[in-house]
Amino acid sequence: MTEYKETLTQKGFTIVENIYTIDELNAIEKLINAADTSKDTFRKSENLFAIRQFLKEVPEISNVVFNGNLKKLIREVVGENYFVVKSIYFDKPQSSNWYVSYHQDLTISVDKKIPIDGYGPWTVKKNQFAVQPTIEILENITTIRIHIDDTNENNGALRVVPKSHTKSIYRPETINWEKETEAICSVPKGGAMLMKPLLLHSSSRTTNNKARRVIHIELSDKELPDGLKWSERMSINW
Repeated sequence: MTEYKETLTQKGFTIVENIYTIDELNAIEKLINAADTSKDTFRKSENLFAIRQFLKEVPEISNVVFNGNLKKLIREVVGENYFVVKSIYFDKPQSSNWYVSYHQDLTISVDKKIPIDGYGPWTVKKNQFAVQPTIEILENITTIRIHIDDTNENNGALRVVPKSHTKSIYRPETINWEKETEAICSVPKGGAMLMKPLLLHSSSRTTNNKARRVIHIELSDKELPDGLKWSERMSINW
């Protein structure tokens, strides 16, 4: 766990294998397949199936997702005072040709719009508010990406720029590839990738016709100012 924590701090990401058993993955898949997909938080197209506010929309899945291995990982690598602030389920089908260019995750999901110094710009989609917060909030967040399928460079594994999370806001168009390097974050089925949102990352198209299903969970231990609240704040049942 010490090695994972050091790698996350220094490089901005780390990969941990064997978080889930096959039975646990099957249970997760079963609960997702049984979910009511008619709500606004569900998005389904030829190229992507996604569930926003995932842990809220499929509440019974939390007991499976937060198993002993994941809670130990969060407690010892991220911190025992951290709580969930955002959750999304992504399913890129075998036929998907989805490509995402290099970017940082610069927004958080909140319950309403309040004018606050250092917060903005704001967006709203289907009554869900998002805002770019202060850099201190962004630096505090840790993202966990749980992989339900084997993921490698052939089916959209994340490509990242190690240590880019230490450079605050880092515009992709200013990347100097003579100085920076790229890493491909292959994660085996049942494993997880931990990363900092300010880490520059991208996702390539799938070339091997294999699915890539990921549960994306963001954690923080900071409350927001002036009455603003995380839209998905959820404590972890230790």
